[in-house]
Amino acid sequence: MVNSPAALEPSPTLDPPSAPPASRVRQLVLLTAKVVVSGGLLALLFSRVDVARLWASAKEASLAWLLASLALYGLMVLLSAWRWELLLRAQRVLVPLKSLVSSFLVATFFNNFLPSNIGGDVIRIRDTAKPAGSKTLATTVILLDRGFGLLALVFVAAAGATLASLSGGPGVPAPLKPSLLWLGLGVGAGAAFVAISFPGTVHRLLSPLRLVHAEWVDERLARISTALARFRDDPAALAGGILGALAVQLVLVAFYGAIARGLAIPLSFWHLAVIVPVSFLVQMLPISMNGFGVREATFVFYFSRLGLPLEGALLLSLLGAALIMLFSLSGAVVYVTRGA
Repeated sequence: MVNSPAALEPSPTLDPPSAPPASRVRQLVLLTAKVVVSGGLLALLFSRVDVARLWASAKEASLAWLLASLALYGLMVLLSAWRWELLLRAQRVLVPLKSLVSSFLVATFFNNFLPSNIGGDVIRIRDTAKPAGSKTLATTVILLDRGFGLLALVFVAAAGATLASLSGGPGVPAPLKPSLLWLGLGVGAGAAFVAISFPGTVHRLLSPLRLVHAEWVDERLARISTALARFRDDPAALAGGILGALAVQLVLVAFYGAIARGLAIPLSFWHLAVIVPVSFLVQMLPISMNGFGVREATFVFYFSRLGLPLEGALLLSLLGAALIMLFSLSGAVVYVTRGA
């Protein structure tokens, strides 16, 4: 039985203020622009490589290493669901790990087959809003989970760039200076520390939203402040969430490492620890179709700085994306079989 605090019970009388429907024309223009960006970048990149050489390398890929990469991606899903459960538990919301794994798989499917990575978060919020007793609480947990993931991603990239620089590898070790990554990490970690340690700060920063609908906004801000205070009072859950996020990012680096090994690409773990997180950061920009094109451009740029063949960069990026999409099809099966 799920234990949800009465203070976070949804109000039966308050509904969010209605919003006008999004313009279909605007959505179509944005979608078209993303397709043009992704298609244009991919066309440009393919024009710069030997397609026959790329295809030959793909056919020689080690099946065993590709299967190992899929297993690593499965481990990433389990770690992500465990971290999610830990953060929910800190809010006194108990959901079986099996259910969270199922929800995460469905979210992964939506993330990879919808033209936006927002769909997966909507699924996760929907699946936990009822046991949490509040959509606001479920959303707050997801946002903190995302925040920890982003901080861990930047930390891995900064550490990888630093160690790659010290290793004395060929060429320029990273497309971004380690100092910039460490600075970004410091700013993000500081903001997270203030938000969790002093929930009232978040309340004050968001209080201008009261102009939209004071009563509705006040209730949501109170729930957010309460949730942040609970996280502050449970340092073990916070530590577990941060360490879990770091483990997830390292497993994702290992996922691409297994693919690189299967393609016989001579790329060190430290260089992968830079390029993989940076490529994920670039994919967050809402300018392409699920990161296609901009992700490949990031890999190609990094490989060119190291003096490695561009065919390997393009193949590593595309094969990684293909394997992730293949794995995420399991989410479609879960979505159908659970009667959604």
